[in-house]
Amino acid sequence: MTQETPFRFVTLLGSLRKASFNGIVARTLPDLAPEGVTITPLGSISAFPHYNQDVQDTDFPAEVLAMADQIRAADGVIIVTPEYNYSVPGVLKNALDWLSRVTPQPFAGKPLAIQTVSPGAIGGTRAQYHLRQSLVFLDAFVLNRPEVMIGQATGKFDTERLELTDQKTRDFLVRQITALAELARTVKTQPRSD
Repeated sequence: MTQETPFRFVTLLGSLRKASFNGIVARTLPDLAPEGVTITPLGSISAFPHYNQDVQDTDFPAEVLAMADQIRAADGVIIVTPEYNYSVPGVLKNALDWLSRVTPQPFAGKPLAIQTVSPGAIGGTRAQYHLRQSLVFLDAFVLNRPEVMIGQATGKFDTERLELTDQKTRDFLVRQITALAELARTVKTQPRSD
């Protein structure tokens, strides 16, 4: 995929565990980026305190404002997250709650893709459903297809080397990143009229 203007995407990881399948996918994405696309990780959401409006009213945490600036500066966002209890992990929801209160809203009008990984058969579909609901409120442009839900993950990773080894999954991730770049190009050439 050749293009005149390169795109820079950032990844928001919804897992804190060092050896998580989702973390492995997030760290793999820069190597899978097509020509003209770079992918860099955002900082860890583990540094965010629990959302509390009293804290917000005093002063936004520096980590929240820094991440909001990084998201605003990016051409697109890729959220990579596990599914916890049929929904998104609490740390990811907490991060979105903080980021939702920053003005201007960093996700507004931002092309965004979701990736979920799970040892289960359906690959985190319920987490994606709940995450999409939150992203509607944040006014993100969520990529509809291709959806990335990596199920039965255990056989697709080398857990000792922390690598995604399944080539079909790697190829599918490339297709989604390419589609996100197409969405970013469309958004860039058709400014919003709100």
